[in-house]
Amino acid sequence: MLNQKAKKNKGAVIAYWLIVAALLAVIICVKPVMAAEETMWDRFSTIMNDFYGKLLGISTIVAVTMAAIALIIRMVSKNQKTVDEATAWIKRIVITWIILNSIGLIVAYIQPLIAGGNYGG
Repeated sequence: MLNQKAKKNKGAVIAYWLIVAALLAVIICVKPVMAAEETMWDRFSTIMNDFYGKLLGISTIVAVTMAAIALIIRMVSKNQKTVDEATAWIKRIVITWIILNSIGLIVAYIQPLIAGGNYGG
């Protein structure tokens, strides 16, 4: 008889601590969500701005390096076909660099127009 009561008490104690642990887990998980003032889209925008800034930095370095190599090839080469190809590569590099830098301006201009998911046009 005593053995059965002890088992029931032990089960009740385990159930109590499981409930306490579950409530603590819920409180720990909910607190950061309730404390955050920025939305998912604000965070996404921050991440994309950071990524775009780093992409521009890297693309500028690569564009300058590749354009310098193409200019050196253009100046040193005696073959007209090679000179023409180097000139074409310089044009491609400059156009691509301008397009990458223009994306930021386009997004900065369009973003206020579509803010909040509602197009205001």
